Amino acid sequence: MEDSALSVYTDKVKDAARKSPESALLILGHGSTVNPDSSAPTWMHANEIRRRGIFADVQCAFWKEEPSLRDARFLFPAGTIREVLVVPNFISEGYFTETVIPRELELGERITTRANGQVWKYCDPVGGHPMITNLLLARAREVAPGVEPAETALLIAAHGTELNDNSAIAAKREAQLIRERSDYAAVINVYMEEPPLIAEWDKLTGAPNVVVVPFFVSDGLHTFEDIPALLGIEDSAVSSNECLSSGGVFRANPHRLHGRSLYYARAIGTDAGFADAIIEQALNLRSVAHAD
Repeated sequence: MEDSALSVYTDKVKDAARKSPESALLILGHGSTVNPDSSAPTWMHANEIRRRGIFADVQCAFWKEEPSLRDARFLFPAGTIREVLVVPNFISEGYFTETVIPRELELGERITTRANGQVWKYCDPVGGHPMITNLLLARAREVAPGVEPAETALLIAAHGTELNDNSAIAAKREAQLIRERSDYAAVINVYMEEPPLIAEWDKLTGAPNVVVVPFFVSDGLHTFEDIPALLGIEDSAVSSNECLSSGGVFRANPHRLHGRSLYYARAIGTDAGFADAIIEQALNLRSVAHAD
């Protein structure tokens, strides 16, 4: 998003907040009991949104960390907060957004009025916001500065699975949207567990430059170890915990593999622009609900 557009947008959301100062924002994440990096982007975005003063309160809750999803119902005092806007910081719809979160938060519908009169409004995952396409493009340019797109293949890397293909569908959608802009030599959605496979990237494109952007909310085992291994990035780049925590695999760009220059980016959910997408998801939900 351009700076001027961001300025206009910030003014708009602050004006909206002034009209309804009793609205709170709840950002939901998966979290992890073994990987502290899992929840880091969610906390980062929450802190940035809180800093902007758009909502009366901003809190986070997680499935695998504290505060827990089940305890999230008690984060906002009913006498002060009348409306809670719930935004899942997930890439796509799936079991957690469709089953776990509504169950744990006791959300019967998209709009739920609790016994204390507080209204909770539940929106779609952030990963489906139209802004994400531009964030993916910005991340690709950032990791490979000065590289000519016409000589570059952009790979959107997701998990993918035969059991639940929602993340695969989301990555396919983003790849198609970027492909329609005709900037890159090729734009390909690739997966860890289903075709087209990340491990076969060198067969999927002959472009001299390849940029890989993981379509994940946070950096963790998949982005630090699994995907680099599938790409064939040298084991030395991901061989120690010290290297993992310092992000060495991301700083070693470009990697020279199969006669190509391969650029490997951090997970898209770590982009600061996700905060804007979270805000807009929440305010769009509020405006639609009020219109009803």
